[in-house]
Amino acid sequence: MANFNFNEIPASIKQWATLLGGAVLLTAALYFTVFKTQREANAADEQKLATKLRENAELESYRPKLAEMERQVASLKQQLEIERHIVPDEKEVDNFMKMMDAEAVKAGIEIRRYTAKPVATKEYYSELPFDMELDGPYYSMVNFFDRVSKLERIVNISNLLVSTTKKPSDAKTKRTYQYAPNESIVATCNASTFFSHDSEPPASTPAKK
Repeated sequence: MANFNFNEIPASIKQWATLLGGAVLLTAALYFTVFKTQREANAADEQKLATKLRENAELESYRPKLAEMERQVASLKQQLEIERHIVPDEKEVDNFMKMMDAEAVKAGIEIRRYTAKPVATKEYYSELPFDMELDGPYYSMVNFFDRVSKLERIVNISNLLVSTTKKPSDAKTKRTYQYAPNESIVATCNASTFFSHDSEPPASTPAKK
C-alpha cells in the first residue's frame, strides 16, 4: 500500500480544508456561547409567556363576576356615605346646631340656648351632649321633637322637662324670655348627637415593682 503524504496534497485543497476546519470551530464556539445563551433566553421567555397565559386564563374566569363586584363596591360606598350622615367622622357642632335650628323654624318654635356638655368617649364613637331650652306652642313643640326623631343624623332627646310659659322655672330654665302670645309651653332637655372615631387600644397598666 502506498504511503499517504500530507505534503503531496495540493495547496488549494489544503486551504479549503483549513477554511472548513475554521468554520467548524467557529460554529462550535458560537453554539456553545451566543446560540446557547440565546436558546436559553428564548426558553425562559417561553416559560414566562406560558405563566402569563395561565394567569390570564385564571383572571378571565372572574370577568363575569366583575360587574357584580363593581355593583357591590358602589353599594358599599353609598352605605358608607349614609352612615357618615348618621354618625359623622367629626363633631360638626356648627352643622348640628344649624340642623336643629332649621327644624325649629319649620316646626314654629324657638331654641333659646345650647350649652355643650363634656364629650363621652366610647370604643368606636363619642357622644356629644347639649342642654337646650325651647319654647313655643304645644303642638309645634310636639312637631319639633317628631321632626328631630326622623333626622338622618342620630339625635337622642332625654331629660325632657315641660312647663307653661307662666311658670318656666318648673322646667328648670336658666332665664325667662319675652314669649309670644301664641306660645304656651317652655321645655328643657338634653340633646345628644354622635360622631365616630377609630378604636383606641386601652392604656397599658404599669407593671408593679
